[in-house]
Amino acid sequence: MSGSITDPEAPKVAGGGAVTRRMAAAGASLKVRNYRLYFIGQSISVAGSFMQTLAISFLALRLTGSGTALGVAAGVRLLPFVLLGPFGGLIADRYDKRRLLYITQTASALGAVAFAALDWSGVMTYPLLLALSLFLGCLTVFDNPARQSLISELVTRETLANAVVLNSVSINVARILGSVIGGALVALVGIPWCFILNAVSFGAVLVSLALMHTAELTPAARAPRGSGQVREGFSYALHTPELAIPLLMLTVTGILAYEFPISLPLLAVGAFHGNAATYGVMAAVMAIGAVVGGLIAASRAAPRHSSTLAITAIGWGAAITIAGLAPSLPIALIALAFVGYGSITFNSTAKTTLQLAARPEMRGRVMALWALAWGGSTVIGGPLVGWAASQFGSRWGLLIGGIPTIILGAVLLLIMRRRTRLRAAH
Repeated sequence: MSGSITDPEAPKVAGGGAVTRRMAAAGASLKVRNYRLYFIGQSISVAGSFMQTLAISFLALRLTGSGTALGVAAGVRLLPFVLLGPFGGLIADRYDKRRLLYITQTASALGAVAFAALDWSGVMTYPLLLALSLFLGCLTVFDNPARQSLISELVTRETLANAVVLNSVSINVARILGSVIGGALVALVGIPWCFILNAVSFGAVLVSLALMHTAELTPAARAPRGSGQVREGFSYALHTPELAIPLLMLTVTGILAYEFPISLPLLAVGAFHGNAATYGVMAAVMAIGAVVGGLIAASRAAPRHSSTLAITAIGWGAAITIAGLAPSLPIALIALAFVGYGSITFNSTAKTTLQLAARPEMRGRVMALWALAWGGSTVIGGPLVGWAASQFGSRWGLLIGGIPTIILGAVLLLIMRRRTRLRAAH
């Protein structure tokens, strides 16, 4: 009898149905037109941004030949996060996020053109590189919280977690394209072309914003003008455990572990005697692992407690450590695939927790703190990782992040399990 338990095809049909449901769940937020436009535009633009990140890294190495100088260049770009990050989140809470993105994306495109023009003309110097990086960092202060908090206005609360994870997936798909294309461009035709293509890629975001149906947006109530609102955002996050724990973990790992634009070029050139193309392959393999991890995460329910974040940190830290100790490039590439998997799982888990736990009128400020913890920490971590790799060997660019991440995850897991036992006892 067809469909009976004795039918040999029944298990296959049931399994296929489960797979189909998981695939549908993984793409739930893409059914929303406005988010679909956002997803496509951001994917194209971020690919260009990764080309530019790679180009800046190798431009800094070409100009100085110093790993420490490379770290400083990365840190300068993110210095504005430390000084202005929470204020950028407040601006995102106060004003129309789409209009804010029109301004920041256009200005970022002009910055990329300036990079290309200066390098092509032969007048680029390391101080000029730092100045332009600082300018782009100032734009990102306002751009990042606006982009992150806009997601919640494009989808429903039920699909928000899925949208956040898919946004992380799109970033890592873009990393693959940006790293591979950028590495090829640097090796074959020169650094400036990475900047030019990045400038063009911002047009995709501007078009996607223009095509959105404003009637289908669900904007959060805008924060009124008032004194102490930046301080209020800090206090709110500090006194909300669901926000404070992920932000603490993001800060520590952001400083030490997530410095791949610095650690991977140094590892490619130092440990494996490669070049920009080698770095491109390493970054692409890591991004492939991140895409796989993101698709798996997108099909799952939103995380409910911090122990998930702790377990993810332990696995991610172990993968980073193995990559740093790898005796050959093929083994390092295998480990980097798991680094990518752990990276997106860790970051998307933390980011989803923050998005869901934050009150709508505070979400811009909370996501600014996320950007400060995850990206702004490079102001400290970039020079530190670059210095460690220069002093102790290129492998320490990864080891200085992997080992502390394991310890951090283990400590948090013990704390969470102890709290669980105490609650059960009472």
